Order: sequence, then structure tokens, then C-alpha cells
Amino acid sequence: MSTREARTTMEDGKVTTGDTKAGTTPPAQVTVAQGATEKLVRAEDIAGPHPLETRDLNAYFGSHHVVEGVNLVFPENTVTALIGPSGCGKSTFIRCLNRMHELIPGARTTGDVELHGQDIYGTDADPVAVRRAVGMVFQRPNPFPTKSIADNILAGPKFLRVKMGKDGRGDLIERTLRGAGLWEEVKKRLDAAAGGLSGGQQQRLCIARALAVEPDVLLMDEPCSALDPQSTLRIEDLIRELSERLTIVIVTHNMQQAARVSEYTAFFTIEEQGQPGRLIETGHTREIFGNPQNPRTEAYVTGRFG
Repeated sequence: MSTREARTTMEDGKVTTGDTKAGTTPPAQVTVAQGATEKLVRAEDIAGPHPLETRDLNAYFGSHHVVEGVNLVFPENTVTALIGPSGCGKSTFIRCLNRMHELIPGARTTGDVELHGQDIYGTDADPVAVRRAVGMVFQRPNPFPTKSIADNILAGPKFLRVKMGKDGRGDLIERTLRGAGLWEEVKKRLDAAAGGLSGGQQQRLCIARALAVEPDVLLMDEPCSALDPQSTLRIEDLIRELSERLTIVIVTHNMQQAARVSEYTAFFTIEEQGQPGRLIETGHTREIFGNPQNPRTEAYVTGRFG
């Protein structure tokens, strides 16, 4: 049984997710914030399906308001880059998209996050199922260093108690490592400890590990910030390949990287220190970088602040 076949509905404590099908890229959509108020890009405003959407999403650490009122749609089979200065809430925001934010003591969210039209914060939603459907790759590679390469891949399915025979495990290991562009480099040492891989290889192993549970959405929080330029280019090539079957959200401080890998870009910023981060503008990447509608966006992407 595949991990996708093992899923049930959210009503049974799980999140229902279907197979991702490639579609046409929706036309550019631009949201411009007017002060603290932004125009909501709704589902009916975009062409084509969108697996993930936020409505008036707010994030807090205790009483500190970190992210305010974010309305954002992520079209299917596209890459959306989140850009903005440090401290504007980008990483906090994506952690809200798979309920990892709530793992921090005192952290909470308000508003809605819908995955395939279902509220991931609903009383009948299983956080484990949410994190299976919305995978995540972190800033620094974090494989299980003493476990073998193969066991790193199998960790997710084992945790989820997905039953597979020896052939099924072998197929999954090869398929996910190929999907992460790592198979040819490690196929003869699958029993070797993951900690012995290079930094770039470890990050691709983490991507393969995320792919092993067949997510529909993949969140990436500055996945190349700790890597050398050659490894960065490999990860960027991989992101483009994966977007043919996954919806990807990537946080990056690298403007060139955002321009290279994403179809859509969302710009976040803060008015002044201590205030919450807000979504200022989102649209097609070529529009955000070539013809931004908000002067704060233009100042950031041209390097005049941030």
C-alpha cells in the first residue's frame, strides 16, 4: 500500500489529498496592501486549482504579534517565493502552513489555513496528517546523522506505520532518491551513515525524506543558505523539477534565487521594529521584480532597503 493510498479523510482524523496533476500556470495576480489592509486574492480570482490558501492568518509568540492578516493563495504545481527583510515573519508564516508553529510553547495562530478546502486547524484535523501532506525542508540539513541513508528515507513511512514489503521499501528508496537527484551518488552506499554525506547531499536527502510520504505541498525555509554555490544550483534545479508535481513554497533572502526558481513571489515587511510582519504585495515573479505596484516592494527588490 502506498502512503497516498493509506490516507483517509480529515473527518476520520486525517487530511484527504488527491494526486497532483499538472496544469497550466494561472495568470498573474497582484495584491497591493493599502496601509494595513490588503486585497484578498480569492480562489475564484485565479485560474486553475490551488491546494493551499490562507485567510486573515495571524501568528503570535505569546502576546507578541509576529504576522498579521495574511491572505495568500498558492496555485497548484507552482513555486511561490517568500521574500522580505529579516524579522518580517516569513519563516513563522510557513510554519503555520503545516502546524509546526504551534509546537513552540506559547505560540498560536488565528485565521484560516485551508488544504484542499479543509481547515488544517479544525477540531477534526490531525496535525500529523497535515504535516504529512505539507512537508518541510529546513534551513540547515537535518538528516538523522547516525541512521543510514536508507533508514532516513524509511523513517516517515515507519512512523506512519505504512506496511511495505522488502521490494516496496527498495522501490521507495530508489524512487525518492531519484526524485531528489541523489540516487546515482549514493546507490552503492545506502547502508552508510547519513552524517557522512556532504552538506548539499544531506539537504537533498532531507528532500528525499520529505518526498517519501508523498506530500502535496513542500515548504522550504531558506534551503540553500548553508550550501556552496554548486550545491545551491543543484537544489534549484531540483525545485524546478519537483514543481511539476508538487506545490512549493520557498523562503529566500536571495533575490536572484527567487527570480530563478519561482513563478510567484510574495513580499513581506514590517513598518518598524516590534510591529508584526505583513504581506505587502504578491504576484507573478516577473511582475514583482520588473513592475512592482507598491513602492516598498520596489525599494526592496532593487536593494534600496532590507
